[in-house]
Amino acid sequence: MHMYRRFTFLPLLLALSLLAGCGMFATNPQTPARATAPTYDLVAAIRAAGDREKSVIDVHPLREPGVTSLQDAAQQDEQTGKYADAASKLDQAIRLSPNSPDLLQERAEIAVRLRDFGAAEKLAHQSWSLGPKLGPLCARNWQTVVEMRLQARDVTAAQTARKWVQQCHKPGVSRY
Repeated sequence: MHMYRRFTFLPLLLALSLLAGCGMFATNPQTPARATAPTYDLVAAIRAAGDREKSVIDVHPLREPGVTSLQDAAQQDEQTGKYADAASKLDQAIRLSPNSPDLLQERAEIAVRLRDFGAAEKLAHQSWSLGPKLGPLCARNWQTVVEMRLQARDVTAAQTARKWVQQCHKPGVSRY
């Protein structure tokens, strides 16, 4: 009787080990889900937020000629699709004028073009903290955050950032 019990467990053990090995040789492994590319130009959406902002406040800082020429060259590089060159020129301009919120925002937008979303959001926050916190630049800062949060699939944070975009508006005095 004792020997019979030993042999009843042997087929059960064999069946379990066969079932456990079935998953090892799967022919269609699941691929991780990838974020889909947006169907619109993220940078255009960011810049449109600044263009739509018709606030009373619109700050334009005075520039050194060297910084202005680097900005212009970066803009030309961006228009021709040379995003890495544009980033390099803006990095040089930022070294010359490190606390310039508009340069930081322009660099954030180039980071978006380079798909460096973490850097883009960080630069937009830095630009906002140094900037006027109202007007077109503010709207571009927060729209950058909106777009980066959407890329990260963080809808709640994107909705919060959208509220900040709206707070960038400072209405003028009504004159009749």
